[in-house]
Amino acid sequence: MRAYIYDVRRETRGPQIFLSRTHPQFMAKLFAQEVPEVYDAIIEIRAVARDPGSRAKIGVLSNDSGIDPVGACVGMRGSRVQAVVGELQGEKIDIIPWSPDPATFVVNALAPAEVAKVVLDEESHRIEVIVPDDQLSLAIGRRGQNVRLASMLTGWDIDIMTEAEESERRTEEFRTRSQLFIEALDVDDVIAHLLVTEGFTTVEEIAYAATDELGEIEGFDADVAAELKNRALAFITERDARFEEQRNKLGVEDAVAVLPHMTPGFLVALGEKGVKTLDDVGDLASDELIEIVGADKLDQANANELIMAARAHWFAEADAAKPGDGAAEHASDNA
Repeated sequence: MRAYIYDVRRETRGPQIFLSRTHPQFMAKLFAQEVPEVYDAIIEIRAVARDPGSRAKIGVLSNDSGIDPVGACVGMRGSRVQAVVGELQGEKIDIIPWSPDPATFVVNALAPAEVAKVVLDEESHRIEVIVPDDQLSLAIGRRGQNVRLASMLTGWDIDIMTEAEESERRTEEFRTRSQLFIEALDVDDVIAHLLVTEGFTTVEEIAYAATDELGEIEGFDADVAAELKNRALAFITERDARFEEQRNKLGVEDAVAVLPHMTPGFLVALGEKGVKTLDDVGDLASDELIEIVGADKLDQANANELIMAARAHWFAEADAAKPGDGAAEHASDNA
């Protein structure tokens, strides 16, 4: 019986050796035995993902440009990979070329499905994969196995949608953003469509954009750009004033308003959820805060910074409660 030793512990009843046949490194070690190039470190196994007894994916990289890492691991007529499959009692293995580029590696990992386009979100460590309509079931796999293993292999959260779904979503986003600009800036749909086409998504982006940048849009000039910026700034000022009034009615403390990354809109959203003091904000987890204000408005890093700023007074109070050197000396003298 072959197994991978993944831990050795010294316990009261003596040393205990822990073995596993489902551990990802068990498969890696089997390939090292069957593939001389892996054993000699000419080929590296950079990642392994397993659904033990069913299917697995491994990412391989060659340190010799003259050696194909996938072909070497497969072997003549599949002899090498079949030896590993036999040891694992028929577990299907996909051998994937590893790449330092996350998008390329994800595309490789989703094989045999074909990928039309990928969009990376490095802040949330998610990747959106667009596939042809007839490739959706192949990309997802039976009971989601293919995409789940690809996610484990690459370390990225993978969202899959068809080209038709993406087209529908983009059309809806275009309509929603255009309507926002029509209402906020009091412009016609032609100007709103031009702004969306140029990549503007919020009124703030227009308000704080350079006049020259807006003026370069086809059909715009310096006067149109300046007027758009003025209207955007007026809209923000009026909107924030309404938010401030709502915030005061909800009873959200002024100390919360000065936290980093806080906005008037965030204050109202927090107040409506009963989060009104620094302690209330400090008690939140970052995921809770993001859910309240909107995942499209606050990322994980900024949420953590905001919460830690709200908790800062806890640490200051704790430090103040500790006896100082002078107090300690006085107590010693009295003793």
